[in-house]
This record gives sequence, C-alpha cells and structure tokens, in this order.
Amino acid sequence: MTILFISDLHLDAERPTITELFGAFMHREARQADALYILGDLFEAWVGDDDPSETGAYVADRIREVVDVGVPVYFIRGNRDFLVGDAFARRSGMRILPDPAVVVLYGKPVLLMHGDLLCTDDTAYQAFRAQTRNPEWQQQFLSQPLAARLAFAAQARAASQARQQGMKHEDRAQFETVTDVAPVAVDALFARYGIDTLIHGHTHRPAIHDLSVGDRTCQRIVLGDWYEQGSVLRVEPDGMMLESL
Repeated sequence: MTILFISDLHLDAERPTITELFGAFMHREARQADALYILGDLFEAWVGDDDPSETGAYVADRIREVVDVGVPVYFIRGNRDFLVGDAFARRSGMRILPDPAVVVLYGKPVLLMHGDLLCTDDTAYQAFRAQTRNPEWQQQFLSQPLAARLAFAAQARAASQARQQGMKHEDRAQFETVTDVAPVAVDALFARYGIDTLIHGHTHRPAIHDLSVGDRTCQRIVLGDWYEQGSVLRVEPDGMMLESL
C-alpha cells in the first residue's frame, strides 16, 4: 500500500530524458500505487489546453494509462502550469484539486499545496501570481493566438531566470531567503488548518522538517524537482520516505 507524490518535473521538449523518466515511472511504480498526487509544475510552461505539443500529448497519455488501470491521479496547479484546465484533465483522466487542499491519507488528514503561496517574502512574485490567477486576466490571455501565448511564456521564463541570477549575484543569502518559504507563513497555515502534516513542492529543496507550532509537533515535507533526476515521496500506512529516482 503506497501513495505517491511528485512535483516540479518541468517537462518540456528540451529535456526528453526527464520526460522518458516520467514515462517509466508512470508505467512501473505509478500503476502499482493506491493513488498519485502531482503537486504542480508538471510542465515547464503551459499556455492553454489547446497547446498541440508532443510533450503534452505524451504526458496526458501516460497519466490516462495509470487512471485506466484504476489508480486515481490528482493534480494541483503550479506556478508554471496554472493554466492547465478542464480539457487537459478530461483528456488525461486526472482530477484537479484546489490549492491548498486537505486530503486523507490512510486515515490521517494532510494538507497539500504547490508551495509558492508560502514564499511571501518574494513580494514581486506574489503580485505577479495574484495578477495571473485573476479569471479575467486568464480569459484575456487564453483568447490570444497560441504563438503569442508561447512568446509570452518564453519571455516570462527568461525574465524570471535573469531576476534570479541577479539576486544570486547581489546577495546569495537574500536570494535563499526570498525563494524559500517564509516560516511565519508556514506557522500561520498550520494554525489555520489545525493539521499536523503539510506536503508541498515549488522550492526545489527536498527535505522532511519537524516543526513546533504552538503546542503541536508538525511535519513539513518538501518534494524534490526533476531537473537532474526524479524525486518521489512514498507514503505508506506506517510512515513515509522521500527518495531520488
């Protein structure tokens, strides 16, 4: 009995080896699981469900194969693929969850997130996030031609990379702080939901953190990215394990 969690795969045509690793993971391990949760940034970029990319089609087919053998697949949108919509969900068979979402794993309630909402020290990103999650902005963006949307995504990625490189050069310590979760935001989240376990991705800092929140002992599990290798959290009735693939 195992429930699997992955996030931050950032799949695209430029990294075919990782896409193949995802396919192998879905064919072998995911088919044997009780459920699979994908906590955002499955894709490097997603500009709408009408994107005809081979990578998108391949990923949808691999998810559908897992769903068709009886394993439910759940998805939380990330900061790179927040435009994944109902059409892709129907095609792949996965179910889209809100961010955050409370689920029950082997009788225990657990809070799931992509994780970017916790990076509250990055005020510029939080402003961008608020803008791009606005339904009016999304409707206007999706009404543009596919080529224009792809160009916007490429420009946004380049700007983000340049900003991060600049931050690293100017103040590495500040960069690490801004791009990680804010402890006050984590504490507030645990206090709000009254749940002892949080699982998220986004920061690319895989670890299991034991925390004291008020009079409670809590755990924050951070999933790893798939830039150089795979990363998976295996949750079983008697515990959990974070591993590289």
